[in-house]
Amino acid sequence: MSYEKVTHVKSQTIIGLKQTLKAMKNGQISEVYIAEDADRHMTQRIEELAKTLDIPCQRVDSKKKLGAACGIDVGASTVAIKK
Repeated sequence: MSYEKVTHVKSQTIIGLKQTLKAMKNGQISEVYIAEDADRHMTQRIEELAKTLDIPCQRVDSKKKLGAACGIDVGASTVAIKK
């Protein structure tokens, strides 16, 4: 289900750790997706900030599938959906 939602709102997504963190801090994000196979050390900051800002945070199983759902040829550790 999560991949489908990301696919349907491709034009409203932000891909990658740095871009997601920046957009979250600016209050632009309504939901975050994190790949289970991403480096936990890297994604921990996203999870903590999502909890602090009360942003729903979903986990998906694969960086590769998450990247494909966004229409890119590489994996994506995190994807955020704009408000």
